[in-house]
Amino acid sequence: MNADSSGTWQLVQRAGQGDHQAWSELLTRDQERLRRMVALRLDQRLQGRVDPEDVLQEAYLEAATHLAEYMQQPEMPFFLWLRGIAGNVMQAIHRQHLGTKMRDAHREVTLYRGMLPEASSAALAAQLLGKDTRPSEAAMRAERKILLQQALNTLDPMDREVLALRHFEQLSTAETASLLGIQEAAAGKRYLRAMKRLKDILLAMPGGWGEV
Repeated sequence: MNADSSGTWQLVQRAGQGDHQAWSELLTRDQERLRRMVALRLDQRLQGRVDPEDVLQEAYLEAATHLAEYMQQPEMPFFLWLRGIAGNVMQAIHRQHLGTKMRDAHREVTLYRGMLPEASSAALAAQLLGKDTRPSEAAMRAERKILLQQALNTLDPMDREVLALRHFEQLSTAETASLLGIQEAAAGKRYLRAMKRLKDILLAMPGGWGEV
């Protein structure tokens, strides 16, 4: 069921009638959230080979092609529909570049198996560690990343995915519940539980972090 606000649906309708400004507004306001999703779920082996911005541009072209179909049967909010298209584009890119390597037994332990590419424990650990790559701290960073991956893999798979959606992609509780097919209250409880566990993990790390 489409849960968009009346303002969003009006923009969708205008875009469907050929209003380029309305279409641009729809894409621009969700661009950062989509970019975060791509950065989190694009296979790390493709870093430097695939630009997340190119993924988004291809997704936008695909969305424009299918906008009329969406308007006829809007079963989900526009942003989640657009996110799904971006996920499909990533899946195609993964198949193109990695092929059977995607099933390599040595790939990182992955999270919730949904329709989109999975957010691996390595990707989540990299997000938590940030982009500091000073040579003097390379060894400590590598050690922390391994410890974080191991700790994240101890979380319940659904809790890990809730963590990925809410904390890293910054989706709302309602959006998270819709994507996972669970009640909003359950999504909220899982997120609080996962965040508490994550904070405990970070505090126990060598040198310990207190902030998430």
